[in-house]
Amino acid sequence: MTDVSKLAQRAPLGNLTPGKVSPSLEVPASIERPEYMFHDGPERVIASDIKSPEVIEKIRVAGRIAAQALEVVGQAIAPGVTTDYLDQIAHEFIIRQGAYPSCLGYMGFPKAICTSINEVICHGIPDDRPLEEGDIINVDITAYKDGVHGDTCAMFEVGSVDEESHLLIERTRNAMMRGIKAVGPGREINVIGRVIEAYAKRFDYGVVRDYTGHGVGEAFHSGLIVPHYDAAPNYSTVMEPGMVFTVEPMLTLGTTQWEQWDDDWTVVTADRSRTAQFEHTIVVTEDGSQILTLP
Repeated sequence: MTDVSKLAQRAPLGNLTPGKVSPSLEVPASIERPEYMFHDGPERVIASDIKSPEVIEKIRVAGRIAAQALEVVGQAIAPGVTTDYLDQIAHEFIIRQGAYPSCLGYMGFPKAICTSINEVICHGIPDDRPLEEGDIINVDITAYKDGVHGDTCAMFEVGSVDEESHLLIERTRNAMMRGIKAVGPGREINVIGRVIEAYAKRFDYGVVRDYTGHGVGEAFHSGLIVPHYDAAPNYSTVMEPGMVFTVEPMLTLGTTQWEQWDDDWTVVTADRSRTAQFEHTIVVTEDGSQILTLP
């Protein structure tokens, strides 16, 4: 006999379709722009992933703005609210701090934040779709101020969600924190993914491989790659004090295979299973690490 109560706690498969994207919001001319706003194509920033104490403090300031914006957006999440409205909230908050919303205009991205709902792994574009009871949503925010970026993201529940989705969110946050705790000078960067994948496997979650953590600071995305799966012996860069990068695992209830919408941004799981992600920007210290994206 089927246990209806247990079935009710399973996460539904996704059925998202693209909504209408409103025009990009403006940023006051007085606010400093990142360099990629002045040319086509990818960033042209050459900077060491090992930062000076002065640069680290600048990243902490930018990271705090991003984290505070994330809190403000989170307070507005509810059934019936559109992701376009969430973008407006984040945009206005960031520019009030004299910072630039890093996503806006990056490689042509049209909005200040990424909003990834249910089966969207990452890079969802805010649009006119109202959030629905039972949705889960990732909000990814990066702020640029005083020449550096601070990058963070978190998951939010829309109203009451099923138990499977709730646990996925909780465990993805735990996976990120376990990865961060593995950071330390003298260790290879692949240890982060080893720890994350070992934890995720306990729950039969998929660990997305094609989207990774990255160096961040003067560049939004430096050449440093931080995989969230066990990539050893590859990605063997040795962590050093002052190194700054993101840890941002993406875990799925099903496959890690993905498809991309025609907008060239939105990435969804191929089987439309739900997915979750958390992210912090961190700095390697003499005895571990510090999170730079705290409110």
